Amino acid sequence: MKFRRVDSAQTPERELPEMLTQTLNQLGGHALVLANGEIPIFMTSSVDQLGVLKDGKIQSPELLALVRVVRRNNTKQVGVIEIPRGPIGEGRHELTVTVIPLTEGDLVLVLLSDESEAQRIDDIRRDFVANISHELKTPIGALSLLSEAVLGAKDEPISVVKFATRMQSEAKRLTDLVQEIINLSRVQDSDPLQLAQEVGVEYVVREAIDQCQISADNRNIVVTYPESTTAIVLGDRHQLIMAIHNLIENAINYSPEATKVSVSTSLTESIIDIAVSDQGIGISESEQDRIFERFYRVDPARSRQTGGTGLGLSIVKHVAAKHGGEVTVWSVENVGSTFSLRLPIYEASIESPQ
Repeated sequence: MKFRRVDSAQTPERELPEMLTQTLNQLGGHALVLANGEIPIFMTSSVDQLGVLKDGKIQSPELLALVRVVRRNNTKQVGVIEIPRGPIGEGRHELTVTVIPLTEGDLVLVLLSDESEAQRIDDIRRDFVANISHELKTPIGALSLLSEAVLGAKDEPISVVKFATRMQSEAKRLTDLVQEIINLSRVQDSDPLQLAQEVGVEYVVREAIDQCQISADNRNIVVTYPESTTAIVLGDRHQLIMAIHNLIENAINYSPEATKVSVSTSLTESIIDIAVSDQGIGISESEQDRIFERFYRVDPARSRQTGGTGLGLSIVKHVAAKHGGEVTVWSVENVGSTFSLRLPIYEASIESPQ
């Protein structure tokens, strides 16, 4: 019997039957075949994005244990394992694993599926719908009352202008809220590491700054990013721009006029840190653990003035986790805040710290 090998200088050349490889490639899931010593000799292309293997070795002790039970008993085993999405952060792949013996004492087939992820998304949706219905009531109720006020004041032009202006403000707030709900829903439902692109960090930072320039100019705030970096991350370019945009927009909205918002990047042990610092009102220590919750607002009155939806930081948290990273915050009241989006660097782009 011939076998086809996975590319590795240390793996002997073996070739699997073509019928088996075609079948595995058509399954639409993740599959790999292990030879003695847990050496991968075949895997579907999607396995690379899961982080199950590193340098040709299985990284999950739970998966190794399942494979050894199958080798010992020559019987199929099913289990659930967790694989970190990256070297930092809380993001996890929760995988259902089926391990099947192909040849006694030698080849083992490993099938991995994200069934638990689908259940998690359903749970999030149910919780999200409950939150949305509460949040939508406020601007919709306000529009209803204002429309009645306009009708009641139809013979008073000054009052009509006043109420119509308020209606425009509430309509914009409602539009922004719906758009943020759509953005968060897309982030929660997607997996940017499945169809990952190589994304330049400097590009997404400068694009996010450009998107915030009008908001900054309106409040006479200078946004600076004096550095440059060649670092590359893997993921979804649009999601990363959106996350950094939200951090910068947040910094602008919660800073006094005529102050400065600074963006910086630094590289430490293959992790890029994109930091956004402001000279704003700051966040109390007791609230710093809650600011990434959906619809949570540190200053509800300020959020109403700026049109904040309470979803921006929640989107940042989900984007970070989906990309195998994390978002952290340092803040002191009446001094300012620094939010850091930390992401694993694509290995081919690792550079020396500047």
